[in-house]
Amino acid sequence: MTFHRASRYTIALALLALPAAAGAQAFGLNEIGSCALARGFAVTATPCDDASSVYWNPGAMPRNRGWTVSGGAAIIKIDADFIQDTTFLRFKSDVPTAVVPHFFVTYRGAGKLAYGLGVFVPYGLTSQWPDSFPGRFAAKKASLRTIYVQPNIMYQITPNWSIGGGPVFGHSSVELIQAVDLSAQRTSATGPTFGQLGIPKRTEFARARLEGSSTAFGVDVGVHGKLTPEWDMGVRFLSQLSFNYDDADATFVPVPTGLVLALNNPFGATPGTPVDALLAGQFTTTLAPQKVSTQIRHPAQVQVGFAYSGFERTTLSAEYSYVGWKSFNQLPVDFQGDAPDRLLIEEYNNTSGIRLGADYRLLSGVALRAGFSATAAAAPPQTVTPLLPEQDRELAMIGVGVPFAGRYMLDATYAHIFTPGRRGRLDERTPGMTTDQAIALNNGSYSLSANILSLTLKASF
Repeated sequence: MTFHRASRYTIALALLALPAAAGAQAFGLNEIGSCALARGFAVTATPCDDASSVYWNPGAMPRNRGWTVSGGAAIIKIDADFIQDTTFLRFKSDVPTAVVPHFFVTYRGAGKLAYGLGVFVPYGLTSQWPDSFPGRFAAKKASLRTIYVQPNIMYQITPNWSIGGGPVFGHSSVELIQAVDLSAQRTSATGPTFGQLGIPKRTEFARARLEGSSTAFGVDVGVHGKLTPEWDMGVRFLSQLSFNYDDADATFVPVPTGLVLALNNPFGATPGTPVDALLAGQFTTTLAPQKVSTQIRHPAQVQVGFAYSGFERTTLSAEYSYVGWKSFNQLPVDFQGDAPDRLLIEEYNNTSGIRLGADYRLLSGVALRAGFSATAAAAPPQTVTPLLPEQDRELAMIGVGVPFAGRYMLDATYAHIFTPGRRGRLDERTPGMTTDQAIALNNGSYSLSANILSLTLKASF
């Protein structure tokens, strides 16, 4: 018995999920710096008084001369579940708690130049489901980890205006774990599928793991200026980075089915023969380790913001954000062996968001902060899957900054992500399927929320 190309086709379906892991707001991370998070990310016009301006507006000069260093992490706990239409069963995700680090340093001398370096994570997180989840054949786990390193230079054009930016080096790694369905496999090149022989749909006989890493380069540019003594504005652009995973690894491990062959089976085997025994040889041939390649585009970002500081010890800020998710329209998946190449139709949309923030300073120097942001979903109705149950989202946050020992401050922020829930599906879209046909596959509802705790320690010298 051979699987011919049927199983390799399943391998292609498995890899298709990799690009989608990056293609949504749920995998875009703005939790870079506790002060910025507390202010609803509305810091393009008036970046926080720390080195995180390297990311939020690389054109904003540090307020103080000398060295400024800040570092910390955001702790993110995601809760998600799926309720199936036909069974009303609820399947809860088991996403591990993520710890997302950030580090920045800037130096401003006596002249018009300042320098900085940032290490941050603008895209990442993980989607993960239990073994009992019927959608594990689309994605059991999808993980994206991307870190950007940005050296930065800022120049004071006039007393009120400055510009800056720098190259961005990105390193990204992806991992997908997916169950492989025996019922979809053909028994031979021209033979029936196992499903046609009575094997139930979603009978797992193998688990695929795909892992790869890549590097890419881009640029981050910003402008900052004072319109009046009370009004500031800022503009920031982060370019798209395209990661080419040219040498990704696909490996497979068998999962026992416990099935046995019946009398007069099409393989001519003795009744009672374990199906797993017939499948064993495939893990040294068709399901042997192999190489694949694909591309994930981390989309461009644009922010335009304004801030008002006319109230005593208070800064109010608002901004508009744009992310070019439409670059996830079509994604190629190329096999370096005999498996057929594929082209994934994602059809993502560009997204817009609003950000609002407030910062109030007590006479003691303690900062009280609050913020709100809202962002539209990038994934259209036909692309809401176990891999990425993406939805419109709103964030509310509060935070505090506590100075100590003269030159230090500890920022702490709590934020909660709210979503309205969204219709989605368990199964992958097949080639040639129309948008309406893909939407018709939606067979349940996803819900998603998250709690975030961010801590940042910063110092000036």
